[in-house]
Amino acid sequence: MDGGDDLAALHEQVALAFSAAISASDLDLAFQLQVAEAIQASLGLPNAAAPSSSSQAAPESSSDATYAFAVQAADLARAEEDRRDAEACRAANARAAANARVVAHDALFARDLAAIPEEQWDHDGDYFERPVESSPCPPFRVFSKGMASREVVAPRDRDPSVAVLAVAIYGPQGEEVLRIQKLVERFVGGRMMVELMALMEGLDAALGLGIRSVTMVTGYGPLYKHMLGIWRPSGKKVADMMNQVLSVKRKFDQCEVSLVGASQVSHVVKLARDSLAAEITKARSANAREEKRESCAICLEDTDATKIHAVEVCAHRFCFSCMKEHVKVKLLNGTLPGCPQEGCATKLSVEGSRVFLSPRLVEIMVQRMREGQIPPSQKVYCPYPRCSALMSLGEVIHPMQESSSRHTAADAATLRKCVKCRGSFCLSCKVPWHDGMGCFEYKMWYPLAHPGDAKLQNLARQRLWRQCVKCKHMIELAEGCYHMICVRL
Repeated sequence: MDGGDDLAALHEQVALAFSAAISASDLDLAFQLQVAEAIQASLGLPNAAAPSSSSQAAPESSSDATYAFAVQAADLARAEEDRRDAEACRAANARAAANARVVAHDALFARDLAAIPEEQWDHDGDYFERPVESSPCPPFRVFSKGMASREVVAPRDRDPSVAVLAVAIYGPQGEEVLRIQKLVERFVGGRMMVELMALMEGLDAALGLGIRSVTMVTGYGPLYKHMLGIWRPSGKKVADMMNQVLSVKRKFDQCEVSLVGASQVSHVVKLARDSLAAEITKARSANAREEKRESCAICLEDTDATKIHAVEVCAHRFCFSCMKEHVKVKLLNGTLPGCPQEGCATKLSVEGSRVFLSPRLVEIMVQRMREGQIPPSQKVYCPYPRCSALMSLGEVIHPMQESSSRHTAADAATLRKCVKCRGSFCLSCKVPWHDGMGCFEYKMWYPLAHPGDAKLQNLARQRLWRQCVKCKHMIELAEGCYHMICVRL
């Protein structure tokens, strides 16, 4: 007989031992019934014997009662003997079953040891062990419940598209072993999908705890029928998830499914409902924060609404960072900043731009605003490098108007003073005042009044720039004809 037949014979012995134990329990039950019948009969004898006034009937009733008690005593003795025999038989069967389990365990363990490679045996052979299980353990119970937000959100409310997986695992004695509450964000699917996901979570957790025998408890009828194979999944996603659940199920030594009433799964349903309510509250709070954010039309980034600037008059909205860069570039190019919106001609104000500009940029913007308010023909800059203040012709100081003036009448035509640094300069030559020298003579001696004029003239020749004969501004031909119009006109 080969190893397979030996194992089959051992398994048959174990089955016979269990059958004998069941027979012993039946004998014990029969004994209990006999004892109960005897006691009931003994209690009913006085009532059964009717009282009589005849003196001859009394001896006959007494003898019948004595005989009945003797019969009952014999029955009780036989029942007691049968009970002792049943207990002895049950003990013998239990010993036989235990011996059969040990023999079967040893045979299986020996077969597994024989299959171990020699290299592994030489290294780990002394550490292999497999204790004999005393008796089969009752299965653990895995309660699972999946719930999506669409099941509880009102029709007019915004669905955050979240789901929760609730799992509770109970031991053989009814003690809670593990509780799981898991969030599934951006959930897409129906109730069957979320129920399967919850069951999958529970089975994975049971395997992680080393549990080998479980009962899947559910109150959802369609899930129960799908697990038994009565119904087949209709969609591909549900079918894929079902295959994953069945694959995990096969990893257990024993795994059954049980359909129970709603009251028996109320605890796990409450667990899922409470978790889902908390997640919906969080999602709604997050959505409320997102609703307070706006997208900038320039950088296309979502920005807090408090960091969005609305341009005066036109009300176009842009983030502070983009507005600051836009104004900075315009100011450094010497132009007044306007609304960044394409086609909008609204100009920005200093007061409205202070919220996103640095103090230095605010100062430059004020100067550019002032430059824009003075006509080009009226602009005068102080020639002193440390000042360079902008003035209009009406603002510059006329020294001849001062009572302590030491200048001659010939100087009155071009001599002026800066309103900021009080320095004297020539209005015609645009240089510090050339005392004792006329404008024509100064230009003859100093054709390039400023050190940078020579570099500017050289660069203008290279780039083919031209200088306006009236305002002296350099002009570059980008496109169009050669006709020039002075900005002062």
